[in-house]
Amino acid sequence: MKQAGQCLCSAVRFDATIADAAMGACHCAMCRRWSGGVFLSVACTYIVMADPDALGIYASSEWGERGFCKNCGSSLLWRSKDGAHLAVSIQAFADPGAFPFVTQIFIEEKPASYHFSEATRDMTGAQVFAAFAPGQDS
Repeated sequence: MKQAGQCLCSAVRFDATIADAAMGACHCAMCRRWSGGVFLSVACTYIVMADPDALGIYASSEWGERGFCKNCGSSLLWRSKDGAHLAVSIQAFADPGAFPFVTQIFIEEKPASYHFSEATRDMTGAQVFAAFAPGQDS
């Protein structure tokens, strides 16, 4: 499935090929600091930027980097440096409610001050690394 997305100011516009329409929430400290809250995203296999120069990239760890609009600062995507994983913010799409909420990761880092009502598959950071990046640490 392909969907168009954009940042707040429309400087970053893109077409994304969505691998799985299931939405996930990341509660890790980096995602919370970067996005201003829980990072809600969908897995994508491919993304084409209308103006690649409008997208800033921040290397947030040895294995991952985050994409944002250089103009308005919108948090748009996380990707592994090896290119194997790409997560795009559901807030960048026209209908973020179209994605069913399925998974929460780094659940042990979720602040106690909020909860979601949906029944989800919950994974710890250790489980995430074991499944997606064997040999890596958070």
